[in-house]
Amino acid sequence: MNVLKVYKKLLDIYGFQKWWPVHENQDKVVEIVVGAVLTQNTSWKNVEKSLENLISYGCLSFECIKNIDIEILKKLIKPSGFYNQKAKTLKLLANLFLEKKEITRQELLAVKGVGPETADSILLYAFDKPFFVVDKYTKRLFYRLGFTPENISYEELQRFITDNIPKDVEIYKEFHALIVKHCKDICTKTPKCENCFLSCKFKMEV
Repeated sequence: MNVLKVYKKLLDIYGFQKWWPVHENQDKVVEIVVGAVLTQNTSWKNVEKSLENLISYGCLSFECIKNIDIEILKKLIKPSGFYNQKAKTLKLLANLFLEKKEITRQELLAVKGVGPETADSILLYAFDKPFFVVDKYTKRLFYRLGFTPENISYEELQRFITDNIPKDVEIYKEFHALIVKHCKDICTKTPKCENCFLSCKFKMEV
């Protein structure tokens, strides 16, 4: 089974995930940028609580995030955890996006609190730029499928995947979302191999 076949198999089973989920009447770019920061080291359920707080306060905008008292911002995003650092990161990003319309990956990575996964999530889902998002689920799945070593770097895994699938933003979006879906449902930390439809070396060894 090659990488593209993995994508097609996941798509056949789970269908289109249609990420990124955005609340009605909210600015897509702002919500994705904020969500990409808030989701660091926490579940999306907690991110939703923080987003709802920001929406209720009328502060899901770069202008508001820039100007709001940081202590208030911390309280609003507290459900997401690590709120002290995340509040600072959001303010830095708000300033950046208010100053410039076109943001490069290098500029995002220069912001304290923004790593490759967060930067690529913003570029892919908010701006439709062809940067495949790698996360812990991607590393887990590709290692278990026997494609890559367990300790592969972010950049190496990203390059391996993009070298083996079409350079298509929509495929990048869906494939990442499908990997997350599969690894949350079946290819968990303690995998449910008996329920898995992907044939892999890990499954045969269990």
